[in-house]
Amino acid sequence: MSDNHKGTCFCGAVALEVSGQPEAMGYCHCESCRAWSAGPVNAFTLWKPDAVTITRGAEHIGAYNKTPNSERQYCTKCGGHIRSLHPSMGLTDVYAAILPSLKFRPMVHVFYAESVLSIKDGLPKMKDVPAEMGGSGDTLPE
Repeated sequence: MSDNHKGTCFCGAVALEVSGQPEAMGYCHCESCRAWSAGPVNAFTLWKPDAVTITRGAEHIGAYNKTPNSERQYCTKCGGHIRSLHPSMGLTDVYAAILPSLKFRPMVHVFYAESVLSIKDGLPKMKDVPAEMGGSGDTLPE
């Protein structure tokens, strides 16, 4: 399997490439991610910022900060989601859905206390986020 994966926004105006392996993959159930993705859960892949490169269309990237913890980036032409910068964690979330060649291997559910969709998949269900990412580290029953 290649350690480089390419993705684009919905219309293809913005392209990016990730290299290496993600730091984590999983599902986020927080209200902000649900509202942003217009779905009951968001699949994430977290990368060190230097592993993510915008290869085309940087001039079409818009950003929105609801909180200082996340800068959500999107294409200004089509509105397609690209990534979220998480400076407090030192990580960048590239939405799993825009990386078609990456084998998505989720390892955790975060913010499961806010879930609106129960998922029974045997993965850990974190109340918020792991302690090493600034959360409580508490898990919830499946």
